[in-house]
Order: sequence, then structure tokens, then C-alpha cells
Amino acid sequence: MASLIQVRDLLALQGRMEAMQISRTLHTPQPMIDAMLNQLENMGRAVRIQEDPDGCLSGSCKSCPEGKACLREWWTLR
Repeated sequence: MASLIQVRDLLALQGRMEAMQISRTLHTPQPMIDAMLNQLENMGRAVRIQEDPDGCLSGSCKSCPEGKACLREWWTLR
């Protein structure tokens, strides 16, 4: 099981990552990683970066069969 420090260190080494990538790398359940990332965000140590919906290739996520599933959320340190 990963610690908060391991999550922070991994972000420091990788620059930015998705929660799922962190979960796989540290072999830790994603709900636990999500909680740790939220804690780092509350502490002012990490920031959430959401992909811009304007980057959609079709130009309209409403008509896309994926919905907003293609929009990714990244995490990085402040």
C-alpha cells in the first residue's frame, strides 16, 4: 500500500500523471489514490488539471458516443 509521500514523490519524478496511472504504478486501489490526491490538493501541494473540452476531435462532446469519457484529468505538484 502506498503512502502520501510516495504519491508526492511519484508526481515529482513524472511531472504529471492520471490517478489511474499512479494507482497502477504504486499497486494501490484507485479510490485510495483519489483520496490521497485530494488530500495533497487540500494541503496545497498538488493541483488537478482537466483536459480542455475544446480539444475534442468531433467538436461536440454532446453528440459523441463516448460522452465526456475522453476528457482526462491529470495531477501535478505545485
